[in-house]
Amino acid sequence: MLRRTFLQAAGLGALPLAAPAQQSKRNVVLILADDLGWSDLGVYGADLHETPHLDALAKESVRFTQAMTASPVCSPTRASIMTGKHPARLHITIWLEGAKKPVANRRLLPAEAIWNLPHSEVTLAERFGGAGYRTASVGKWHLGEAEHYPETQGFGTNIGGTLWGAPATFFAPFAGNHRFGGEHRYVPHLEEPKPGEYLTDRLTDEALRWLDKGAGKPFFLYLAHHSPHTPIEAPADRVAYYKEKLKPGMHHQNATYAAMVESLDKSVGRVMEAVKKAGQWDNTVFVFLSDNGGFIGKFDGQVVTNNHPLRSGKGSLYEGGLRVPLLIHAPGVKPGVCNEPVYSCDLHATLVELAGGTVAAPEDGRSLLPLLRDPQSRLDRDTLYFHYPHYYETTTPVSCVRERDWKLLHYFEDGRRELYHLAEDPYEQRDLAASQPERVRAMAAKLEAWWKQVGAQAPRPNPAFRG
Repeated sequence: MLRRTFLQAAGLGALPLAAPAQQSKRNVVLILADDLGWSDLGVYGADLHETPHLDALAKESVRFTQAMTASPVCSPTRASIMTGKHPARLHITIWLEGAKKPVANRRLLPAEAIWNLPHSEVTLAERFGGAGYRTASVGKWHLGEAEHYPETQGFGTNIGGTLWGAPATFFAPFAGNHRFGGEHRYVPHLEEPKPGEYLTDRLTDEALRWLDKGAGKPFFLYLAHHSPHTPIEAPADRVAYYKEKLKPGMHHQNATYAAMVESLDKSVGRVMEAVKKAGQWDNTVFVFLSDNGGFIGKFDGQVVTNNHPLRSGKGSLYEGGLRVPLLIHAPGVKPGVCNEPVYSCDLHATLVELAGGTVAAPEDGRSLLPLLRDPQSRLDRDTLYFHYPHYYETTTPVSCVRERDWKLLHYFEDGRRELYHLAEDPYEQRDLAASQPERVRAMAAKLEAWWKQVGAQAPRPNPAFRG
């Protein structure tokens, strides 16, 4: 049976809208940054970066202080947003290239992972497309090879989305073979670039052109920027500006990265302005977040970013690897600050419901509508799970369970467990595992039961390791 025929037969190919007949369908704009850290925006405490447009968006939105991604790396988080399912359930637990060529020289062999988002999964684009929306994916895809590109996952338009997770360069012609072992990479559908053109600007141009073409029709725009992922590159004049602004004692010290964050902020501002000029702001759901915590490694010898005051960064299941900025603007939603723990699996059901549709019994996420109506309320959920059974420069294979303020990490190499109380120790400096053995046992049992429930893949001993 053809996939779309199956979806219609299952009642999944359409999105019933509950809006009054005289009100047009709500548009949805989802802007995703790549490797942007929790404290990289002014409204979240950045000391070097300037993000006036995102700060302004925050004033018109519900701003989440404890929003996390379901994974500390990119592809799994993107899969969780598209489907509402946990990466561990999908078996997409590492980025595409890492799944295809796992490390083989460490104590453990990483868990097996797939790299193509299965066509059997129902994406946000399929839900909105089935309800008559125009749909576009602009920018990074990284959820499969050509036969699994956005066009095969419900998007009517794909501009720039490929199997690759990072561009060769942010400058025109957005192509080259000087990184990634000589592999020639390019960003498609960006024809005839102008000399010196910058990728973040060009992707925004393409998104705005797409919006203009469909005036008067409801739309779902997924604008997935590469910024501020490596390579750390930005226009020279903006880099010079931030170099002049640098001061000793600042937590952020990378002027080029600061310029990349600025370009991202300007992109958000341009999209907001376009929606407002079209008279659609009060009928548009507008969401901004990052795909994981900030990258704290080095590029060209300089540390990329600092997730202060959170511990660690990308790849890690400490807060610096998981926590991200999340801003949600929606019609009828009163702006405010929400401290409830939420994660990327929640966005699928949330966006569908904000547009007037329904998601029957979501497996891993929750709709955030109760929090958007009252940011001081709580969800009917006390537990979140995270699973990264792979290596990264910030971690060995690890899994995690969070019960409200309590957080337990389980490391697979040696079975070590760490326990933190985030309300009293938000920066994860005091491991309480030795003094709370009963709590550790109970939370570990809960984590192991969850592994079985979702079919989580585990790492295994490496017979070739000699260490």
